[in-house]
Amino acid sequence: MTSRTERSLRSDYPHLHLITTRWHDNDVYGHVNNVQYYAFFDTTVNHFLLENKVLDFERGEVIGLVVETGCRYFAPISFPERVIAGLRVASIGHSSVRYEIGLFRAEKGDERDDFAVGQERAIAEGHFVHVYVDRHQRRPKSLPQALRQVLESILIRP
Repeated sequence: MTSRTERSLRSDYPHLHLITTRWHDNDVYGHVNNVQYYAFFDTTVNHFLLENKVLDFERGEVIGLVVETGCRYFAPISFPERVIAGLRVASIGHSSVRYEIGLFRAEKGDERDDFAVGQERAIAEGHFVHVYVDRHQRRPKSLPQALRQVLESILIRP
């Protein structure tokens, strides 16, 4: 992720996912509660994996467990805003992956799903580290080749 004062750009993320906020995402202060940002991150990662057919959460032999998360908040969002979530992979290990997610405000009233309209600077940035393990023994396993290939498609190079 970038430094505290420097926010990522939408173009820094090779995969984009549209999220519509919901009424119950807001807290008593009138903005999306911090815990919902983590749900947005999780949804974005898992949607990408499902979309690319490398996640079988019901029967897959290898599953990803979250071992680390973090988020930096730059600006609030509120229901009924739409959010564009950008996804990239920062590193791939033998059994682990660091996903980075940037959230960007979509323009109000824009009903297109082509991501052409929206703010360029992140309103929040976060990360998830997944360790992939055997479903039953919960011991680290090598990333399946199909998963590794899909992850490499959104891997950022230094």
